[in-house]
Amino acid sequence: MVRKLVMTTGLAAAMLAAGPARAVQSPIGSDSAACTSGGPAIRVTVDGLKDRTGELKLELYPANEADFLKDDRDLIKEGKFFRRVRVPTPASGPVVLCIRVPSPGPYALLFTHNRDGRNKFNFWSDGAGFPSNTKLGRARPKVTQGRIVVPEGVVSVEIRAQYLRGLGGFGPIQGG
Repeated sequence: MVRKLVMTTGLAAAMLAAGPARAVQSPIGSDSAACTSGGPAIRVTVDGLKDRTGELKLELYPANEADFLKDDRDLIKEGKFFRRVRVPTPASGPVVLCIRVPSPGPYALLFTHNRDGRNKFNFWSDGAGFPSNTKLGRARPKVTQGRIVVPEGVVSVEIRAQYLRGLGGFGPIQGG
């Protein structure tokens, strides 16, 4: 009994030292089960949305410059990997998405916020982001900005949404 009490007290002390518990947000999207069942998958927390309109999209590409951002029909025709998850933008709360991968290894990930509802990226209104969270600017993104290595399980990454901000190109919303 004394030993059990000491172990319980030790556990409580360890929990207090770790700080307050944070609720883990369940991912949304057609691949959400992959993040809760152990993967392999990528769990993406998105910050800095301009608004809560339209839809959110994750796209997963081979991790090389030639295939990064290539048309999905071409990738599939060539027998290369491509995966897409689309979800309506949640009205409120944290945004956590999940995308499964075929096996552990390197990939390139793109996040987009399709605000106007069209099936094509609108440079003037839509947002984008990558795991590197470097400012996108005006140049076409490089595969290094989207590169992510997926382990045996689930890897978590935070992506900050970026939108067109004048002549400087794409960047995060200030204070958003």
